[in-house]
Amino acid sequence: MPDLTDEEYDALDEYFTKNDIMPDISSPGFFARKYGMTVRLDPETTRIIADRAQAEHTTPAHVIGALAREKIAASA
Repeated sequence: MPDLTDEEYDALDEYFTKNDIMPDISSPGFFARKYGMTVRLDPETTRIIADRAQAEHTTPAHVIGALAREKIAASA
């Protein structure tokens, strides 16, 4: 890959700063659309899981899996 000029770096920085790639998690069905899950979650639950995933630097699927495993282990 060729080296970029300062102008090219600046243009890419500006592009990715202005074009946010984060999805709108306020609408229902975020996980169904993003991950192909058939489970629908309410917007508050979706926000909590997405926030936790971001804080833990992982995916929402990993957060949900960890919560499910904890609940199963606690009930066993």
